[in-house]
Amino acid sequence: MIQSKSSLRRSAALGVLALAGSLVLGTSASQAAAKQINIAYLSYAVANSYDGPMLAAARAIADANGAKVTVFDAGNDPKVQYTQLQNVISSGKYQGVITQPIFGAGLAPLVAKAIAAKIKVVNIDQILGADYTTDQSQVKGLSANVVFFPSKIGTQLGQQVIAACKSKNLTTCKVGYIYSIKASTLDVAINKGFSDAIAGSAASVVAEGESFFTPSIALGAVQNMLQAHPDINVIVAADQGIQGAVQALDGAKLTGSVLLVGFGGSATAVAGVKAGTWFSDVAQAPASEGSLGMQALIKAIKTGKVTGALNPVAALPDHGVITKANASKFTGEWLG
Repeated sequence: MIQSKSSLRRSAALGVLALAGSLVLGTSASQAAAKQINIAYLSYAVANSYDGPMLAAARAIADANGAKVTVFDAGNDPKVQYTQLQNVISSGKYQGVITQPIFGAGLAPLVAKAIAAKIKVVNIDQILGADYTTDQSQVKGLSANVVFFPSKIGTQLGQQVIAACKSKNLTTCKVGYIYSIKASTLDVAINKGFSDAIAGSAASVVAEGESFFTPSIALGAVQNMLQAHPDINVIVAADQGIQGAVQALDGAKLTGSVLLVGFGGSATAVAGVKAGTWFSDVAQAPASEGSLGMQALIKAIKTGKVTGALNPVAALPDHGVITKANASKFTGEWLG
């Protein structure tokens, strides 16, 4: 878990709670055979390196409680995900669903139908609904909402870009902005927060690209940026996009001259910030989300209890912003 060394007691307590939850919620082999719990896990993209530890953590909790998890991979396509949830509801096979919405506003009404059909639903990682400025549930009857604020990430990215520009004493600071999936509501929310944060500052976006959370695609996008704007000062992207940017800058012999601001809190990002090759990063906690989300879902299925809103990054040091000064306080939950 991404955590402060000074909060080891809190982390240890969470670990004990998770273990205790597993033991309390666990069933004997005979009970499991009598009533198998079937859970549908609606992943936005299994191939995304960020989703890997989230899914693994969720599976670990499910396994410990005798629940069977079936993964539905939408491959970043909101229409596919919508159809998958329709099929889950109509099948009548599942007592619970974990959602990772690609288009939260569009999926929310269908989640309401699942809940009306007596299926317990827990939302993790992505916003389920139209408001990207809150971590509270936007669907009545949702058993838990384990998410971060996309708009806050955008604001923090903007603040870090301003800090990067000031670190170079730039009165005009040219920024290359890499979307992950430009059409996604997540990216729209992050970009709005970012744009609002840099408004009126020395920073301005002069080039845009798209990574699809893939370093090799980001590499090409940044190469195109550098050809059109060789005087770019800062590049902003999710951690996979920054990895591609690192390769592009190295190839162009511009390493160190262009500052890098990312988000994701991956182990690669923490190491990069610590070494000074990345300017800063905004942390996320995918494994914690997977674990907490599955634990809340199994509790809801077995007891009917609602956990409510959980934001696993809320208590991180310095509001989750990783800088060279505090990088030693963070440990990434995913490789990046």
